[in-house]
Amino acid sequence: MKKLLLSVALMAACFAAATSSVPVYLDEQRSIEERVEDALSRMTTEEKIAMLHAQSKFSSAGVARLGIPEIWTTDGPHGIRPEVLWDKWKQAGWTNDSCVAFPALTCLAATWNPDMALLYGKSIGEEARYRKKDILLGPGVNIYRTPLNGRNFEYMGEDPCLASRIVVPYVKGVQSNGVAACVKHYALNNQEINRHTTNAIVDDRALYEIYLPAFKAAVRDGGAWAIMGSYNLYKDQHACHNRYLLNDILKGEWGFDGVVVSDWGGAHDTDQAIANGLDMEFGTWTDGLSSGTGNAYDNYHLAMPYLRLIKEGKVGTKELDDKVRRILRLAFRTNMNTRRPFGSLCSPEHIAAARRIGEEGIVLLKNDRNLLPIDTDRVKRIAVIGENALKMMTVGGGSSSLKAKYELSPLEGIRKRFGDKSEIVYARGYVGDTSGEYNGVVTGQNLNDGRTPDELLAEAVEAAGKADVVVFVGGLNKAAHQDCEDSDRAGLELPYGQDRVIAALARTNKNLVVVNISGNAVAMPWVREVPAIIQAWYLGTECGNALASVLSGDVNPSGKLPMTFPAALSDVGAHSAGDYPGTPRNDGSGITDCKYSEGIFVGYRWTDRNDLKPLFPFGHGLSYTTFRYGKPAVSSDRLTADGTITIRVPVSNTGDRTGAEVVQLYLKDVESSLPRPVKELKDFRKVTIEPGRTAEVEFEITPDQLMFFDDGKHEWVAEAGEFVALIGSSSSDIKGTVKFKLLSGTSKPAGR
Repeated sequence: MKKLLLSVALMAACFAAATSSVPVYLDEQRSIEERVEDALSRMTTEEKIAMLHAQSKFSSAGVARLGIPEIWTTDGPHGIRPEVLWDKWKQAGWTNDSCVAFPALTCLAATWNPDMALLYGKSIGEEARYRKKDILLGPGVNIYRTPLNGRNFEYMGEDPCLASRIVVPYVKGVQSNGVAACVKHYALNNQEINRHTTNAIVDDRALYEIYLPAFKAAVRDGGAWAIMGSYNLYKDQHACHNRYLLNDILKGEWGFDGVVVSDWGGAHDTDQAIANGLDMEFGTWTDGLSSGTGNAYDNYHLAMPYLRLIKEGKVGTKELDDKVRRILRLAFRTNMNTRRPFGSLCSPEHIAAARRIGEEGIVLLKNDRNLLPIDTDRVKRIAVIGENALKMMTVGGGSSSLKAKYELSPLEGIRKRFGDKSEIVYARGYVGDTSGEYNGVVTGQNLNDGRTPDELLAEAVEAAGKADVVVFVGGLNKAAHQDCEDSDRAGLELPYGQDRVIAALARTNKNLVVVNISGNAVAMPWVREVPAIIQAWYLGTECGNALASVLSGDVNPSGKLPMTFPAALSDVGAHSAGDYPGTPRNDGSGITDCKYSEGIFVGYRWTDRNDLKPLFPFGHGLSYTTFRYGKPAVSSDRLTADGTITIRVPVSNTGDRTGAEVVQLYLKDVESSLPRPVKELKDFRKVTIEPGRTAEVEFEITPDQLMFFDDGKHEWVAEAGEFVALIGSSSSDIKGTVKFKLLSGTSKPAGR
């Protein structure tokens, strides 16, 4: 049926080029807006309505009569989801829908490198284009508010500046292929527990300063063509049809001209869906769908219920035409763009990109005694211990689950890299999640193990006692209540008794490396006893090779944490006040109110304000070389309301390896009319420096970077006065400061 519709669409488009009775879509000289209005004028009301809602699990209808194709979506943001049946979640059984699994977005954020984000977006966009997808459902940019959020691994960390800088090139890379990036989940989707019924209570300062900037950057700077609404409520309206978020801010203040897509099942009310900014509705469980009737999709809120209201004269067509204009604009940018490239799937270039991003995102948290990199001239036996050394991580976790062409495990990568010179022995250590299936994709691994925890521990300790170096590979996984959609973690600690195993290994062998695979911070009660710790994230297809490259020193680690690792859960703002996961209402509505009492003080802003020492700070990450920061210098200590000043700082590589350092610029407002953080990240540069060489890193500061959101005035404000620029290697490792003054205050509207 799909092939027939596409053939009809192609014939109609060709016919359009030869006659004036239908739109001339192949005339590239006409502007998109002219073509949109032309098409809109020729459509019936029924055809318009049909474009607003799904016709299958992942597609919406076109207008074959006018040569307008269907729109096909696909889950991301780490790879292209395998094909499912037209009307079911069951696998379609294709043999050519495997993909490259790219590292999770926490890993991408940990690169602190916009060039890697562009490479990521371009590569995954090529895979989506090859599979003939028009919308990639990603990337995710929700702020890391609590380390218990099961979906943090799909997002870009706790800081709006970092997330904004990474999301823009990702979006541009995807859309360079004629595939729309659908940035999600807009907005305030900061927990998975009660995600359909949680009403986020957030003040405007926190909303504008913390939770919206990455979305705004994606729209204003990245030119995103689509936005996905989130499941939760805000101001008692579901985010997928929320007047404040969609009409007032997204389409009003930011001037967004793309489409708003509902998350699957995120639409709940026909009147609100019509009036409050939703353009395309997917996955709604309305009358008939649960029993599989043929007209199930006609019962969506933006389907027959909407059409009936129009025919009964209860609503007009102004909102309808706006929605269809946006969908047509999307079509002309994607599947009706005759100049978009063809894309490619599972290419050597994509595999290399996945490995490179993984290598650059791995974070070296600790390296006492320079235990790493592993010296194969001296290390003759390596004991690899832990379930995550062999467990596949590309399957599971929710909608980001993939059918990867292959996934090289950490154990395989270590054997491949070190096996020629060192004996590699493996012990399980613990048994965690033995499942290997999600939505019909099966790993094929048999992880069942009938031994007791004591037997597994004894085997691991024996292996560790005979090894020169022990590499424990553990952490979380993609099972429910870990790093997984639709559930949150139960606590900060490692599951499956791993802390007991690590402590025993540390007592047995002083040369212990702990590799934590997760998308979230974890507690480390053994941190002082373990000399080397690596944060490895979910690295995708090339996981084993990327990790082995860092362990061996073939790659000098340069990743930095995109979130704070707290010493305890009580050191997190969302938990300190007892707000998480919210308080159920007593009115029978089923709604849970979740107050964001910490306001703008999220992540390092909270630890700074309360003088807390984190386990590992935001922005932290070590190298196999050493860097020395010189004294920063400022071009002027006076900044005018329309001026710019420049800060320069020399950074020298004082070690014996080429390495990359992320130089971070934080700004502090010495005195403000409203409370402000001790410091806020405002810029960063990643520079590669050869041994013995010095790089001069330059930052420009404008009044815009000094602004805070005045919720009383509903505008951005920079107040005259003294400021401090702090140059650091992390939020807790400040290398130098300079002072300057803003001579006169300035302000701008909320949307600018």
